[in-house]
Amino acid sequence: MEEMEEELKCPVCGSFYREPIILPCSHNLCQACARNILVQTPESESPQSRRASGSGVSDYDYLDLDKMSLYSEADSGYGSYGGFASAPTTPCQKSPNGVRVFPPAMPPPATHLSPALAPVPRNSCITCPQCHRSLILDDRGLRGFPKNRVLEGVIDRYQQSKAAALKCQLCEKAPKEATVMCEQCDVFYCDPCRLRCHPPRGPLAKHRLVPPAQGRVSRRLSPRKVSTCTDHELENHSMYCVQCKMPVCYQCLEEGKHSSHEVKALGAMWKLHKSQLSQALNGLSDRAKEAKEFLVQLRNMVQQIQENSVEFEACLVAQCDALIDALNRRKAQLLARVNKEHEHKLKVVRDQISHCTVKLRQTTGLMEYCLEVIKENDPSGFLQISDALIRRVHLTEDQWGKGTLTPRMTTDFDLSLDNSPLLQSIHQLDFVQVKASSPVPATPILQLEECTHNNSATLSWKQPPLSTVPADGYILELDDGNGGQFREVYVGKETMCTVDGLHFNSTYNARVKAFNKTGVSPYSKTLVLQTSEVAWFAFDPGSAHSDIILSNDNLTVTCSSYDDRVVLGKTGFSKGVHYWELTVDRYDNHPDPAFGVARMDVMKDVMLGKDDKAWAMYVDNNRSWFMHNNSHTNRTEGGITKGATIGVLLDLNRKNLTFFINDEQQGPIAFDNVEGLFFPAVSLNRNVQVTLHTGLAVPDFYSSRASIA
Repeated sequence: MEEMEEELKCPVCGSFYREPIILPCSHNLCQACARNILVQTPESESPQSRRASGSGVSDYDYLDLDKMSLYSEADSGYGSYGGFASAPTTPCQKSPNGVRVFPPAMPPPATHLSPALAPVPRNSCITCPQCHRSLILDDRGLRGFPKNRVLEGVIDRYQQSKAAALKCQLCEKAPKEATVMCEQCDVFYCDPCRLRCHPPRGPLAKHRLVPPAQGRVSRRLSPRKVSTCTDHELENHSMYCVQCKMPVCYQCLEEGKHSSHEVKALGAMWKLHKSQLSQALNGLSDRAKEAKEFLVQLRNMVQQIQENSVEFEACLVAQCDALIDALNRRKAQLLARVNKEHEHKLKVVRDQISHCTVKLRQTTGLMEYCLEVIKENDPSGFLQISDALIRRVHLTEDQWGKGTLTPRMTTDFDLSLDNSPLLQSIHQLDFVQVKASSPVPATPILQLEECTHNNSATLSWKQPPLSTVPADGYILELDDGNGGQFREVYVGKETMCTVDGLHFNSTYNARVKAFNKTGVSPYSKTLVLQTSEVAWFAFDPGSAHSDIILSNDNLTVTCSSYDDRVVLGKTGFSKGVHYWELTVDRYDNHPDPAFGVARMDVMKDVMLGKDDKAWAMYVDNNRSWFMHNNSHTNRTEGGITKGATIGVLLDLNRKNLTFFINDEQQGPIAFDNVEGLFFPAVSLNRNVQVTLHTGLAVPDFYSSRASIA
């Protein structure tokens, strides 16, 4: 029943109603509180003046609030009428429950009469503190309002049901426990309030003070007051006026304003309204039941929100930690690449230092020898060796030219980390909505534009003809050529892409999808790409030594220097079996050119195989050797002349390298365990010229031997 307590409290004093009266607006007030909020009105607005002016109005007429200016424009509370001459304007106050009320315009005269019997100022107006409707009192004053006996009974039962100690009814802030009750005043007092408000002298000395518990019992046992007519105080209510919707007495029917109204028996209407109230309560009860269930649902939602919040936070932390871990792993990989580049630069520079030191020592020795020869006084002996020495000096001088004294490696690191896309992605990292505000793009159509002889393919895609949803970009994916996982090879707005670096004689699967701010479309149909079975390529002038001379669409190569210089092919291999040949167009003075494969960063000014970046066979007119990292192995009889053909077979499936001269295998398998990316390579000097032949099938005898093995 505690939820009902607010219904039982006066909106002015905030305490339980005491002698409640019913205003015409159906709200209730304590009789004493009603007297406290009375406001005087000008004489011209009194009921008597209205009757004298002939205006037909009832005893309780609601005032025009704008005309009477009862609302204060400053604070929207209640305000006293500005034309009062009897009392100055007084500020409004707040009741304990927050409703603004007025103190009396002037202090009431000292009296011991009850509020109902005390005189009411003439021409008084009362405003309901809840709905703000105002009305003017007639000559009866507050006696003209009916008493709410039902509300009194409900309050009595409610107070009896509470087991808490009785509190003083006159304490202003924190009510103290009551010590006595006055049976005549029907008020509970604490000791300080009893001494201040109910002194034991004068007329109050005859009042009977009893303990609070006894006062509660006497209240409960006191006979229920019978509701009497407000117009005829000696008559009890016996009928009900249907038109005015209020109880009336017999005298009202004979003499009063209800004589011509429809009336019904009080008991019958009492039962009828009880039935109507019960039916209305049934509907309200259903709503209250739904509200309770709804509150349970909301409380469950609070619990679920808390649980989901904890789970979501944990998921968010895990996702961010995963991003941090991925960034740390990528950081370690990038640092490893930097360290590798660092070691490579150091090795190249140290190798050049060693090579230059050896050549400088040889040059210095030749210079010292020539100086000693010049000191000789034997003309005939000098002339016997002078021509050879002059040629050696000029040759040595030529060896120091054309980039020999240029560093092969720069000190700068040609690595630049572009972290702006990642930073932008981090700044744009946000939660996506569960429901898309607009549709995703349609599935694009993928098609092959061109597949070249080299290891590259050009793909294009487009939106379906009837698609109306724009795409912000596309994602092209390709597998590894072995049926492995797809990986992204292009992300952007273009609708065409050329993919390089594909393996020869391999089958790739390609697919594409479109995306916009809403999401990603389904994948297109998978497109199958079959690369060329054999490799077509030429020499690469961009990576060749400056002494290399290329012709015949970069298929024929020679050199302008007496020293060996290196040139690479344009295409690298990391998978499959590949075979190419080189024919000797010119071969003078029995030089020893080298043929084989190399890494991209191989030394270009020494014979192929001098460093650890090349695997080669060098050959003269009588014999050949295999060389890697300046290690010479497997001397084999049989050399080359003008018109000879050298074949190179790189089998990356078996990870070995084999050489042929004039369609015959030269020696055993030259190198095993070759892995990685390799480029065809040749080293030669000015005495040799060769022409490259590509797009060749693997020799039959090797294919049959491989199938038998």
